[in-house]
Amino acid sequence: MNAYALDDGASWTIVDTGLSSKRGKAIWQALLAGPLGGKPVGRLIVTHHHPDHLGLAGWFQAQGAELVITRTAWLYARMLTLDEQATRSPESTLFLTRAGLGAEALAQKAAERPFNFCDVVDPMPLGFARLEEGTVLHAAGRRWQVRLGQGHAPDHATLWSLDDHLVLGGDQFLATITPNIGVYATEPDADPLSEWLTSCRRFQPLAQPDQLILPGHKLPFTGLPLRLTQKIASHETALARLLDHLSSPIRAVDCFSALYRRSLGPEDFGLALAETLAHLNCLHRQSQITRTLLSDGAWGWQRR
Repeated sequence: MNAYALDDGASWTIVDTGLSSKRGKAIWQALLAGPLGGKPVGRLIVTHHHPDHLGLAGWFQAQGAELVITRTAWLYARMLTLDEQATRSPESTLFLTRAGLGAEALAQKAAERPFNFCDVVDPMPLGFARLEEGTVLHAAGRRWQVRLGQGHAPDHATLWSLDDHLVLGGDQFLATITPNIGVYATEPDADPLSEWLTSCRRFQPLAQPDQLILPGHKLPFTGLPLRLTQKIASHETALARLLDHLSSPIRAVDCFSALYRRSLGPEDFGLALAETLAHLNCLHRQSQITRTLLSDGAWGWQRR
């Protein structure tokens, strides 16, 4: 995950933080004491609520930094840090059943401690300053205008410099990878892929070839207009492959081969399932496919 330090003179504005861990805190302490010159962090901007971007927000707040974030992202993060689950919830089990996991896999999941946001995110105190569409911030001698994206995370903030060609893109703009567009048990019928495609098209009139995009992962890049076109085409092609795959009722877990052109390991399962469901829900919302309950309790997806 990439974090950025914007020099405000007497203090720093930090953009995104990384996960909460002893190692992460040690890295930040070394940076603040060394390359960042011992100046305090006066403000923390968080692009979206995912833990690799927000994990140390509370830690920075405890040291006096102001948290600047969209209301949606703050509410998600605050709720998730307070929602610790020792065992998998009935809703999560039903979600996996509907996706097509068998009894053995479900039993294995039931025996595992589920992922908890609070395992990798510091406690978040009350209080934040809200980012909204069109908000203009001043940092590092520049004016930054906020543009919100959707799909990867709700109300994902991107910051566009009004004084030069810099863009802080978070996970909305990545050069060589595509952020996960996923559906989860919290909202099993969501259609984040349609939201993602709409956001990409809405950003196209703002994109310029010479803008330097500072992304949330991997290296900075130029050529955002082409990259947006590529991202749209990639998902549209994936939707077409998936539609062709659904000649008979098929469970979500049996759709991976239509979307991924490589073998997936156990560590890939969660994100792969979430993204597969996002593509299925998108086609279902477009009335291109139907779903019926099979005898094992899973949804069977089939093209019309």
